Amino acid sequence: MLALMAVGCVMAALAGSVPVLFAGRVIQGVSGPTVPLCLIMLRNEVHEPKKYGTLLGVITAVNGGVAGVDSLAGGYLADHHGFSSIFWAMAAVAALATVLVATLTPESVATESAGAESRMDWPGVALLVVSVGAALIALNEAGKLADANWPLVAALFVVTAIAFALFWRTEDRSSHPLVATHHLSQRSTWALLLTTVLTMTGVFAVMNGLIPAFAQDAQAGFGMTAEQSAWWTLIPYALAGLAMGPLAGRLAATHGYGRILRLGLIGAAATLALMLLTLRADSRPLLLAASILIGITYAGVGNIVLNGLGIVLSPKENPGFLPGLNAGAFNLGAGLSFALVYAAQTAAEPADKTSTTGYGAGIITGAALIAAAFVTSFLIPKPVEAEATP
Repeated sequence: MLALMAVGCVMAALAGSVPVLFAGRVIQGVSGPTVPLCLIMLRNEVHEPKKYGTLLGVITAVNGGVAGVDSLAGGYLADHHGFSSIFWAMAAVAALATVLVATLTPESVATESAGAESRMDWPGVALLVVSVGAALIALNEAGKLADANWPLVAALFVVTAIAFALFWRTEDRSSHPLVATHHLSQRSTWALLLTTVLTMTGVFAVMNGLIPAFAQDAQAGFGMTAEQSAWWTLIPYALAGLAMGPLAGRLAATHGYGRILRLGLIGAAATLALMLLTLRADSRPLLLAASILIGITYAGVGNIVLNGLGIVLSPKENPGFLPGLNAGAFNLGAGLSFALVYAAQTAAEPADKTSTTGYGAGIITGAALIAAAFVTSFLIPKPVEAEATP
């Protein structure tokens, strides 16, 4: 996965057109489940709930932004060397990570890994890729609103439905399914995936697109450079998440994953409401405070607990099942986020370029989606074995 990530980065860096860039980004997406795989490997080595919760928080928090170094480096590279330099830097890091994983990490396999059960379900993989890929492309196109090719969107959703129906049928008949359909019908699966998608859809585009764009907007916002924007938004967000992550993991194992998740979601929704004040107040300290708070509540709590739930709720006979689907839910939520949040911004954006109405509409959409995630989080069952007994 990491080697393919490097290949995708090189393709994106060399892209001379949007379709080639799109293909490179798709290949990069193969590395999406890297962190869940790390957490599965960690679970194989650490069985004490509090210790595992703490280490889970460390790994997931580092993934949230490497203490903001990636944001700072990305801003610097974009300002001084252009956006392709970012992809070259990512390719180098991915290549180094590939070597380190190959040489330093202990191998882990599922307990039932012999015979037919160890074979890969390639027909299921192909159908699921077609289904999810068609859905993401359709959502991306729909996000253009008036400029969207709606017949194409409709056709892609038809492809999505047909491919998923064939996927379900294939899994029912396979002796070694990628996803056992009886697991899909359990609350531990669909409730977690739905909560993850809603949370990511509500937060991702706001924090990784809308707020940095507002900070760089010379008419409606602060007119910062990409590097300055990173210092005021993404770096504080990542630092706060990194600091909070280990504590959130330990609190989840001690006081309950569901309870800590809901506290994080409440905090994230409240912080988005604070961001609405930031748009109108023209205050950089308020922008900084909101970035730190969303870092604590989402990157440091919500993201940590959602990743952890994917590990601790996965069936023992197939430990990679739910983490893999949850990683897909994170990616789907990220794609949906840019489609829905930016669609709301575009629909509400007035002719006056100094107005913040469009940004406000996007943030309100994000807050509403997080509120929906809070509701669905009550449907996630309690991972009893992963929580420390009083």
